[in-house]
Amino acid sequence: MLNGKKAVIFDMDGSLVDSMWIWPEVDRIFMAKYDLTPPDSFHKDIEGMSYTETARYFVERFHMSRTVEQVMQEWRDMTIRLYAEKVYPKPGAVAFLDKMKQHGVALGIATSNDRAIADAALNARGLAPYFKSVRTSCEVSAGKPAPDVYLKVADDLCVDPSECLVFEDVPNGILAGKNAGMEVCAVDDDFSRPLENEKKRLADYFIRDYNDIFRHTYERCGQDK
Repeated sequence: MLNGKKAVIFDMDGSLVDSMWIWPEVDRIFMAKYDLTPPDSFHKDIEGMSYTETARYFVERFHMSRTVEQVMQEWRDMTIRLYAEKVYPKPGAVAFLDKMKQHGVALGIATSNDRAIADAALNARGLAPYFKSVRTSCEVSAGKPAPDVYLKVADDLCVDPSECLVFEDVPNGILAGKNAGMEVCAVDDDFSRPLENEKKRLADYFIRDYNDIFRHTYERCGQDK
């Protein structure tokens, strides 16, 4: 899986850290406050969207009187403390980061989350020093499944996309990595487990957690394998 790879790029939420549980709770509190009823397609609609795109979706879909910036700030205030205090790396993730650093593999983050929240999560767990590039989808033209944020991180790391390995936990994220011309390893997560077959179809590899890499028990997958 790592043969010929000069860089490893991680999605953050659900891929590097266990944090996807936060967002359903934030959505629940926010929707209750403003008496909003989500459509049946809600989770599919917002999958892979940047933080800004998701806030814009809320404002437009629910015809809110608040601005996109106000919605973003309200979410930010609700979540930064949770990320700083209750979000931890996936099993085996820190050992894997150490191993990549020892071998001179460049490391980056390509997240759909807000920059302030990403920084809070990485700094709280001492992960920030591992990464030479941390980019959010709000910093590029389009969120996932567009490849923009992954291409931006590869450019920061001065590595060709074909020499990058991506770790992602949801289909639109996997597609973003593939659309960038990178190999992608899907990561198991409670939140996206119902989509496991789709994740395996789209990705090149699949792991339950990062210890699978050390055990060499990761799955080679993909629709053309």
